Amino acid sequence: MRQISTEDEVRAAERTLSLAWVIVAGAVLFSVLTVTPLVQQVTPDPWDWTAPILPVVVDAAVIIVVRIDAIIARLGGRPGGWSAFLRWLTGALTLALNVGHSALAADWVGVGVHAVAPALLIVTAEATLTYRRAITAAVEQIERERAAEREQQAREQREREERARADREREREARQREQERAEAAERERRREEAAEREREREHAAQLAREQREAEVRRIEAERERDVELERLRIEEAARQRREAAERQAADQRRREDEQRRERERQERDRKAREAARRAAASPAPAASVSAAVSTPRPAVSATVS
Repeated sequence: MRQISTEDEVRAAERTLSLAWVIVAGAVLFSVLTVTPLVQQVTPDPWDWTAPILPVVVDAAVIIVVRIDAIIARLGGRPGGWSAFLRWLTGALTLALNVGHSALAADWVGVGVHAVAPALLIVTAEATLTYRRAITAAVEQIERERAAEREQQAREQREREERARADREREREARQREQERAEAAERERRREEAAEREREREHAAQLAREQREAEVRRIEAERERDVELERLRIEEAARQRREAAERQAADQRRREDEQRRERERQERDRKAREAARRAAASPAPAASVSAAVSTPRPAVSATVS
């Protein structure tokens, strides 16, 4: 027999083995139909309807044992002696019930015919258990091979990583040596540049001192010039303020004179109007009053302008 070595073969074996339930179902159905008349013969008439219960119970026990043994075998375990005893007991009871009717009638051909289904059920249960164990062993072998393959791949991966790590370490050391040489050359270059910068800095400092001295002299001259300009600006501003104050005072006096003359003119006009009203009230001296009122107007206008 060729050993099962792949998952596809395992699944194919599982599917084929599941067909054993067809044999189990047929044997159970045949057992129920065969045993029921035997049970009816030994059962009181009012309870004939209970006759199918016994074969169903016995066959259910067979199915339960077969199923549990299959599960335990799939898990890689081995049931104890009681499991085998129960399996053989249910098989023997099924066989006895199936051939009982023919045996009581001394029908040995019937005994042989009715023994086929329970015998097939017992052998199928045993063979199924053996097949399950073989499949479980194959699955375990596949898992061990896979584990060994994964271990081999992991070992090869570790070796590759170690080689890569060693290569990276050598490259790192080479880069480090190259970097150290570059850093030494860079330090020498920086030292020369620093010396050159120091010389340039001293020269620049001398130029800066000369520029600062010249700048100080320029700033001093500008400050003196600014002080002089500020003094002139202050004097000019004071002069402008004095002139503005004088102009404002003159304008103020002129406005006061104009206001005073305007008040005098308004006073004269008021008096003239009062005189006119009195003259209108007294018709006789109206001419003289009118002459007296109108005569001074040119003089007032001349004074105002």
